[in-house]
Amino acid sequence: MNDATQATRIALVEDAHAGELLTLRRAAFVTEAQQYGDPHIPALTQTLTELRQDLAREDVVTIGAWEGARLVGSIRIELEDNKATLGRLAVAPDMQGRGIGTSLLFAIIPHLPEQVTEVWAFTGKDSKESLSMYAKHGFEEHHDDAAGALTYTYLRRVLHEVDARNTP
Repeated sequence: MNDATQATRIALVEDAHAGELLTLRRAAFVTEAQQYGDPHIPALTQTLTELRQDLAREDVVTIGAWEGARLVGSIRIELEDNKATLGRLAVAPDMQGRGIGTSLLFAIIPHLPEQVTEVWAFTGKDSKESLSMYAKHGFEEHHDDAAGALTYTYLRRVLHEVDARNTP
């Protein structure tokens, strides 16, 4: 089956896929690190042990996108009271621009507890493509926060009762 006809499968990432997830994130975030001139961004410095600890957390959900046996995308959701925070949205560099990131964004909805009323995301302030994708799906820029030489833009989407379980 070739890439054009292969369906993308979305599922939870389990510990057995931790090494593949680490590789995917490093491949996906190296471009951002180059853009910012900072090879020490957290997605690139996380160890396999730290990643496995993160996958085991009860307040964190990690969802992956597979094409065949290959992990081609992932998203991490941290849950806290009425808030869900998205992070580490990663798509393999050769698979970007195919809607995988958007599919992952929509895939979080079934994993949000009923009490979640707002979804937060953050990305580098100069990550125009990421900012555009979030804006397209109803996220509004809320504030910027400097972390060393890198400035993150935080975006928020307030969920309403009608759409809380239908769209991110």
